[in-house]
Amino acid sequence: MTARKQAKKSSPQAVKQPKQREGTPKIQRWIDLLAALLRRKYPATFEELAREVPAYADSRQARDARTRMFERDKDELRAFGVPIESVELDVDVHGYRLASADFYLPYLVATTSARTGKPRKVDSFGYRALATLAFEPEELAAVAESAARVRALGDPMLSADAESAIRKLAFDLPMAASMPSDAPVLARNRDPVDPVVYERLGDALLRQKQVAFQYQSMESDSSSERTVEPYGLFFLGSHWYLAGRDLKREAVRNLRVSRISVVRVNPRRAQTRDYEVPSSFSLREHARSRQAWELGDGDIEDVVVVLLRDSGAARAAAQLGETVAGEPHKRLFKVRRSDVFCRWLLSLAGDARAVSPNSVVERFHQMVAETSAVYARDER
Repeated sequence: MTARKQAKKSSPQAVKQPKQREGTPKIQRWIDLLAALLRRKYPATFEELAREVPAYADSRQARDARTRMFERDKDELRAFGVPIESVELDVDVHGYRLASADFYLPYLVATTSARTGKPRKVDSFGYRALATLAFEPEELAAVAESAARVRALGDPMLSADAESAIRKLAFDLPMAASMPSDAPVLARNRDPVDPVVYERLGDALLRQKQVAFQYQSMESDSSSERTVEPYGLFFLGSHWYLAGRDLKREAVRNLRVSRISVVRVNPRRAQTRDYEVPSSFSLREHARSRQAWELGDGDIEDVVVVLLRDSGAARAAAQLGETVAGEPHKRLFKVRRSDVFCRWLLSLAGDARAVSPNSVVERFHQMVAETSAVYARDER
């Protein structure tokens, strides 16, 4: 080997650099970053990762710009559930780590009557350390039936998620044999929702961004512009509802998703949250306590109901309302939709009636008269 060749080989400038890419797509940067993190057992600094992620090593961009690109990619991957850890290595020096056991799913196996199946292990990159998750035949059948019920709801995004989950499980598990032959069939919603509405609301919830949209009011049957801080989506009474803080009304409202259209997610400061969900707010508790008459977008009205008989229906109704001090036979209800509430009272067949406010009392008596007239015509 000549001296010139030897010098070229040992020169620092001769170290092979990652191949530059023109306009590297974001998905390629993510893949490169994940590969660089997963091959390591210990935290790596940005400079170390940049040697293996071409977009971060591009000297044609300023270092600050490359660092910001890395921070955006890292935050977006975390938002998708990738558990990238930040570790303080020294003063003002941070390292980043992604443990394979936290990133990869466990091995999936189905048990038999004789023994538990054994997954085929991969012998490289520490995959042998991954856990194994075993399913009994009854458990697989329950998973398959649950997916069928989700698809039957008619929500296009939930259906796609359920089908995707079953396809992934079927890679290792005999899902085809577990699929129910008599999958449940549910009546489809009368007002199906545009999948784009779900997609944009989901994006806003994930990034905690304000949304603006057109909303068709239940009470007035008119459309208005709403700006909302979304807190969550819940399913109740065959409909999806968005729970969120209405900025104009400065209160939490429940808005039926099928009445939402022309959704626009706040585009400003895309990587910054517009709001924080109050720590006191629990979507599970919020949705669990909702009744149909509470789900309108109007103002809350206090309605007092008197229980006229000690029947099973009256006792069940009493549990839904609040007690009225000094009057054990009365209950207080928080009502947004008086028409729905009056129909519910009517279903109690005289065991209870509204006594205030006058507007609800009049609406209830009007509904009683209209119903009586229908039955009177039928008798003739």
